Amino acid sequence: MGLFSTINIAATGLTAQRLRQDVIADNIANANTTRTTEGGPFRRSRIVFRPRVDQPYWRSQFLPERLDNGVGQGVRVVNIQKDMDADPRLVYDPNHPDAILDGPRAGYVEMPNVNIVDEMVDLISASRNYEANTRVIDGARSMFQGALQIGRG
Repeated sequence: MGLFSTINIAATGLTAQRLRQDVIADNIANANTTRTTEGGPFRRSRIVFRPRVDQPYWRSQFLPERLDNGVGQGVRVVNIQKDMDADPRLVYDPNHPDAILDGPRAGYVEMPNVNIVDEMVDLISASRNYEANTRVIDGARSMFQGALQIGRG
């Protein structure tokens, strides 16, 4: 492993978690958006992560063969998906400009499928993951400084 590979791996986590926080913030900001350019209410977005293991570059001699996938190279965001599985929430508000005018759902407004509690839990998780990656970078920096001190001695 190279000197900076630990920092590079943690940096991919920082980038991915920062984007995750941005997507969560967008979901929260649009929690009451009933009309979008695509039509209908806002749909919650979610991020799809994949490991970066295109070319593993290191293998431990102590790792059993059946577990030998090599050490990864971090994480990457492959897609930001709209959550089309969950139906919009229906809220009765006949005076709302986007209320359904006729049929059995008359007077109801289709609201986004964003649950603020779930978004806050996801935001805490993303924040903790971001913090964990910063601690990895701090730990690597401390080890590098210790190695330099040994070399000077």
